[in-house]
This record gives sequence, C-alpha cells and structure tokens, in this order.
Amino acid sequence: MKPVIALVGRPNVGKSTLFNRLTRSRDALVADLPGLTRDRHYGEGRVGERPFLVIDTGGFEPVAKEGIMHEMAKQTKQAVAEADVVIFIVDGRQGLTPHDKTITDFLRKSGRQVMLVVNKAEGMKYTSVTADFYELGMGDPYVISAAHGDGVADLVEESLNIAFAQRPPEEELPEASAKHIKLAIVGRPNVGKSTLVNTLLGEERVIAFDMPGTTRDSIEIPFERDGRHYTLIDTAGIRRRGKVFEAIEKFSVVKTLQSISEANVVLLLLDAQQDISEQDAHIAGFILESGRALVVGVNKWDGLTSDRRDAIKMDIERKLNFLSFAKFHFVSALQASGIGPMMKSINAAYGAAMVNLSTPKLTRALIEAVEHQQPRRKGSIRPKMRYAHQGGMNPPVVVIHGNSLESIDANYKRYLEKHFRETFSLVGTPLRIELRSGKNPFNRAEK
Repeated sequence: MKPVIALVGRPNVGKSTLFNRLTRSRDALVADLPGLTRDRHYGEGRVGERPFLVIDTGGFEPVAKEGIMHEMAKQTKQAVAEADVVIFIVDGRQGLTPHDKTITDFLRKSGRQVMLVVNKAEGMKYTSVTADFYELGMGDPYVISAAHGDGVADLVEESLNIAFAQRPPEEELPEASAKHIKLAIVGRPNVGKSTLVNTLLGEERVIAFDMPGTTRDSIEIPFERDGRHYTLIDTAGIRRRGKVFEAIEKFSVVKTLQSISEANVVLLLLDAQQDISEQDAHIAGFILESGRALVVGVNKWDGLTSDRRDAIKMDIERKLNFLSFAKFHFVSALQASGIGPMMKSINAAYGAAMVNLSTPKLTRALIEAVEHQQPRRKGSIRPKMRYAHQGGMNPPVVVIHGNSLESIDANYKRYLEKHFRETFSLVGTPLRIELRSGKNPFNRAEK
C-alpha cells in the first residue's frame, strides 16, 4: 500500500506549488491569492522505486465553526486522518503567525507524524529563516523553496523514510484489466455536481455548499462501482463569460474545459428547478465539439410538480435537440434516486465511444445506406462511395472513400451518421464522418 503524505498549512504558504512539484504535474491551481484550493486533491509521486500518494489541502483554519472555511477545515482534517506523514508548511517570508500556532495545536493532538517545513526560503540563511519557528516545539524545521525546488528532494526522501518505517509497503496488487472510465461532471454553478460526487462515493469527499462557485479546481477521484473502475472529475461551474470576474474563476473555467477534453465521458448536469439556459447550451456545444461521449443528468427532480416536469422536458427538447444522440436521466443527487440507470448509460456511452468497427462491417453498412438512399447528383455527376473504415475512436470516426465526394451535402452526411449510429447501436457518443475522394488519373484538371 502506498504511503500517504498530506500537505497542510494556512492559506497561500505554497502547498499547491509543492503538490505540483511532488507529482510532477500542474494538476493543482496555483496563483498568488489565498484560498484558491478548497477541496482535498490527490496525486501520485515516485522517488526511485518508491511510489507515494500526496494530498493537497485548502488553507486550514481548525477553529472555523461555519461557512466555507469550516467545510475546508473538515476536508483538511480528513486528509490528516488518512495520512502517514503530515508536511506542515509555513511561510519563511512572513515568519511565525498565531494561525501557525493554532494549526500546530491541532496537529499535535492528531497523533500523526508531522514534519515542519519552512517554504519560500530561497536566498535566505537557515538560521535567520528558522529562528521563529523553533517556538512551535516541532523540532528542526526543513527549509525549502517549492517554487525553485530547493531542498524538496531531501524533504521527500525523509518523509518517505518516516512513512515506510511506520507502515512497510505491501506487495502491490495487479492493476485491473478494465480501463478506468474518466468521467467529468460539468454544468453551471450550484447544479449539484459536488453533491452527486459525494453520493456516488458515499462520503463527503468534496465540499457541497449552497453557494455558487464553491468548487474552483477540477478534482480527480478514483472510484469503483459494481466492479467497474472510474476516475470522477468534479469541475468548477461554468458561468456566462460576462459574469466571470474573478481571476480565480477564469482559471477554474480553463481547468473545466481541459477536463472535458481529457475525459472519456462527460456528464452534463442540469438544474430541473431552473429553465434551460443559453449557458447550458454553450457547455453542451463545447462537449459536442470536443467529441466526448455524453450523458445528461437533470438534477433536483424530486419534489417537482407534474406541470413543472412537463415544462422542463419541453424546454430540453426545444433547446438541446442537437443532443439527440445522448441519454437523458432525471435524477436527485441528494436523494440518490435515478443514479443506477444513469451510471449504466455512462458505461454504454463509454463502450460506444471506444468501439472498434471492422472495415467489412462498415462497408456493408455503407452499401445498405446508399441502396436505401443515394446522394443527390451535382450536375451530371453523382458521388460514388466505395468503402468505409474506422479512422479513430473517442469519438468514433468513419472514413468513407469514393469519387466526387466533395459534392455530398450536410444533409446526406447527417443521414449517413444516423444510419451508422442505428446499425451499430452507438448511443451516447458523437460520430464523425470523413469523406475522401480519390483522384481520377485520366483527368488532367486534377493533376
């Protein structure tokens, strides 16, 4: 079992910067603004042959009693409980603060092994930058610069030595043969994305708070259901561009769009208590352009009147008719109703996105489509389609070869797409059609 290292400290001491360096990634948002990280964020690191897990946490206020800071503190306390070693990070530029003393009191009572780390110490003498922190009574501090990498390697080595001494690593189990489905949950702010994640996991894994914009980063969480492995990605809500004022929120939107592009399947979550907005359609359009498999969940369905349910269904049919390939599910994340069928549709959408279609089968389906309805003539020329093969997956791409295919219009391409989709039961994934015309060697104009 991999040892777990938790990064803890007050806001803006460099926890996310150190997390990115330990995981050799840019998974955690980093900016010179306090309070950027809110949920606990997991990543994997490795030193030589020794792998480990590292947890990034939000700015820690152990005594917070209510509001978002209280929720962030709960996340940090959970991370400390899961950790073998806690790296307590303080700011060498600002020196010792009362907030640092409060965190020290909590960590001392936690019973975990704690390493005191003074960050942002580049260009400073060890004695001058550490002098104040001996008052915390946590032994000799480690001095690093997370931004520049100074002292980080020694810190990780020592933390792993402590972790392995406490809990020797067991033999790793072989990885599951089935691939993990990378599932991004997206939508406008406050539609219930984090509530759905917590319902799926059976724990308060991410902060679910009745305030738009609570989730700011894209949080990746391993998850298993009915023997199937997933990586859930809880994303920040996407508002209309004119409403995105904070620099932090602009970062969050970028991370959400990146999560959509990197996912296998996207779950677009809508709010049944609000009308379908232009922004919902914009998000759906981006998912479609990205070629991701899609399932739509209409959340907060419980408690609605029959008239309201009929109205929202009509609104969906009118405004999201371009998502006819996707399955729609009416669910309640809070009450955990409708979740099972929705997960089955997610599995089916993944299967359709990753389908492997043979050239003979595609060519037979193409011949059937042409026999049923031929493309229109353009002047004296009628396009001739000869064979088809698969040109990619996630989304599936069908490449059709023939002569004069450039004259085929968009309506006929949509007909072909519908025919292939029905023939191979491709539900929940976009399907791309590419037309490639062969050159006529006897036509001088084409040479």
